[in-house]
Amino acid sequence: MASDARHHVTDERTAPAGAVSTSPSVAARPGAAGAPIAPPPPGTRSADGRGAAAPAPAPVALPEASGPRDAVTRLRAHGCWYPSASADGSEVAFICDRGGVPQLWAGPVDGDEVHLLDSLPDPVKEVSWSPDGRWIAYTTAPGGGEHSRVLCVRPDGTGRRVIAGADPGHTAHLGCWAHDGSAVAVTLAAPDTRTPTDGAGPPGDETALPANWAGRDGRATLLGGTPYDTARPTGRTLTPSDATAPAPLAVPAVRPDGGLSAYLIDPDGLASPVLLATETHAATLRVCDISRDGRLVLLRRGPRGRREAVVRRTADSAPTCTVQVADGDPWIGRFAPDGRTLWLRSDAEREYAALLAVTLGTDGRPHGRSVAAERPDSDLDLLAWSQDGRTAALSWNERGASRLELVDTSPAHRAPYGPLPTTPVPLPHEVVTRVTAAGPRGLLSALSGSQRRPGVWSAFEGVSLLRTPWSSRDEDAAGPGRPPVRPVLLRLTARDGLPLSGWYYRAPGRPAGDPAPCVIHLHGGPEEQERPVFSPLYHELTGRGLDVFAPDVRGSSGHGRSFVDADLGTGRFAALDDVADCAAHAVPAGPADPTRLAVMGRSYGGYLTFATLVHHPDLFRTGVAVCGMSDFATFFAGTEPWLAESAAHKYGHPERDRELLRALSPMTRVDALRVPLLAVHGEHDTNVPPGESEQFVRAARDRGIPAELLTLRDEGHDFLRADNRRLFRRAAADWLQRHLTG
Repeated sequence: MASDARHHVTDERTAPAGAVSTSPSVAARPGAAGAPIAPPPPGTRSADGRGAAAPAPAPVALPEASGPRDAVTRLRAHGCWYPSASADGSEVAFICDRGGVPQLWAGPVDGDEVHLLDSLPDPVKEVSWSPDGRWIAYTTAPGGGEHSRVLCVRPDGTGRRVIAGADPGHTAHLGCWAHDGSAVAVTLAAPDTRTPTDGAGPPGDETALPANWAGRDGRATLLGGTPYDTARPTGRTLTPSDATAPAPLAVPAVRPDGGLSAYLIDPDGLASPVLLATETHAATLRVCDISRDGRLVLLRRGPRGRREAVVRRTADSAPTCTVQVADGDPWIGRFAPDGRTLWLRSDAEREYAALLAVTLGTDGRPHGRSVAAERPDSDLDLLAWSQDGRTAALSWNERGASRLELVDTSPAHRAPYGPLPTTPVPLPHEVVTRVTAAGPRGLLSALSGSQRRPGVWSAFEGVSLLRTPWSSRDEDAAGPGRPPVRPVLLRLTARDGLPLSGWYYRAPGRPAGDPAPCVIHLHGGPEEQERPVFSPLYHELTGRGLDVFAPDVRGSSGHGRSFVDADLGTGRFAALDDVADCAAHAVPAGPADPTRLAVMGRSYGGYLTFATLVHHPDLFRTGVAVCGMSDFATFFAGTEPWLAESAAHKYGHPERDRELLRALSPMTRVDALRVPLLAVHGEHDTNVPPGESEQFVRAARDRGIPAELLTLRDEGHDFLRADNRRLFRRAAADWLQRHLTG
């Protein structure tokens, strides 16, 4: 893509441990030039008074854990994703599960001599190679749970160390690198260290919310209005079962702890960490970019549905610019090389996210903004930049499929505030999951599709993409004789007039007019989107002779902001009706057998599964709920505090909207359950604690309904280990096949 300027590495940057370094601190070098960032004393409050920062993490050296070129146990059908290139673009670090768990690998772009950089079994989630090529930063989930830590390792596998998240109870998230590679940004989520008297209530009052908890979120209301009727359907009232079902447990409305602090950390440990921002009771906080002169930092903050891009001055932490940005990928934008333009993936005052250009003054304050690139009825899904910051890669979401384009963000003859011309990049598969720069003019893309496992593709000359030699082959997506099913897009209309759609997977070998048992599968989020990528679960189900219909009910992304907001507040009752409407549509359009329907989903989809089975008890024969919420009171009390902050906007405030949340909770109507249920949960899930499945299964059994719970060892909210994923797929398929065809 664009030119690369490599930085000279001085001897003092590689001084041995314990040596006295004369190099400037990280505070003086977040960018190659500009005023230093003065680190505030430990424990000081942020500029906006939102609370004290978590103690700055210190790097912790670890034994080397690099592995052989191949894993001891290699999966034939593996995937490779989340690439990050070296400074010259010749090598790439990536995540691969060829050893049975997502691990950190590295190797040449044009060769197959890849090797493990961390052979331990902790799943890897994100990867970022430093701009100077000296370090690779990555996040892992110790024990497979939801708490993560940030590590750094040399490209040759030496020098491995934890730089954040090593302390018990802490969670660390990876941010951007300083442009000279001198430091990496991390966000630290620290546990509460207050005494009981520090809270909002009297000493020992565990039910009181902390002062100003979720005060910025308010009640669950629609944002910016919606053309759809999201009110509770006319005539629907709380039934007697709403009042006679088991009452929620006497638990606190939400755990009164949590705080997020963003730091710049030197992986070498030669300079002190620098505090960039801190918030208590925050939903999210990620450092997305630092201007090249070090004056400004770009943060992504806010709860789901109210994400914001915030520009702060590093000298005094004062916010200078705030712009609404879309949910989805956390890497929301970047400063132009001169710091005078901020490029953002934003849906501010729009239905669909576009590329926004915000003009900044020398003080970081906005002086105007314009839409630089947009597409009708399509969200800007991913945004990445060349090394020099002058060329952007844009991935658009067109009804679930991706369209990739390149755009020159500094053309010689651009009209003021006018749109920028784009160059399309042909794609060999349906969906782009990540785009990143590779060398002076290169591009790396992680691609997936309905016929393949995730793989990494490169482009160095022109815009033609070539698959890396170590990526999985298309024929590895499924075993011989069982090709993956290519789905068909179905469109329908909900009972209140809202357009819906979904992907239908027809079991192979079944005659076109033969009614089939069908599984309605619901994705998580709810802001996720069903996309035409290869699903081993769907492959397992269709191989058992079961059709799969995977719809996007209201609240899903990819269909405009009004669609995302259409399930807020009482609109969630309409989302439950969407599931029933999708099941009804699958019968004539599938065709599915109306007497052999099942519902299944993960995370929010697991909640929808619980809720649909009690709100529409006669529609399905069975259900499989995976990591789903069954009672909003216990969910808010048990989930991670920053997730509770974010979820309060989406579902409702645990105190102010208590009655709404009670009416929406499946446990409130569990007396209406009529069919067998399988629940699946990871034992270390702290997003949706396992108790959510346990209490629903227990209540079902108490009422004489067959119900089982499968708990997966060493897993969190996402099932990442190959053996557990295989166990889950087979157990779910066995259950569904037995109840739909037995």
